[in-house]
Amino acid sequence: MSTRLQVVIDDEELEEIRRVARRHGLTVSEWVRQTLRQARRTTSGGSVERKLAAIRAAARHEFPTGDIDDMLHDIEQGYIGS
Repeated sequence: MSTRLQVVIDDEELEEIRRVARRHGLTVSEWVRQTLRQARRTTSGGSVERKLAAIRAAARHEFPTGDIDDMLHDIEQGYIGS
């Protein structure tokens, strides 16, 4: 399903957007869609402080671990039932 999005901009800005779209060989609509997708990908979903706090909290934990080859062997043994 598609939904129309209406954005009000002044004539000067619209003309600049048209020029940019034309340089890229795109319609204004396609240029806007691509630009919005790029903005969504590059926009962070949370604050830096919150992300750092989560990393610091995770780093405080200590869990038993072992040699990676031994752990992979144990996992494989579980798959084959031996």
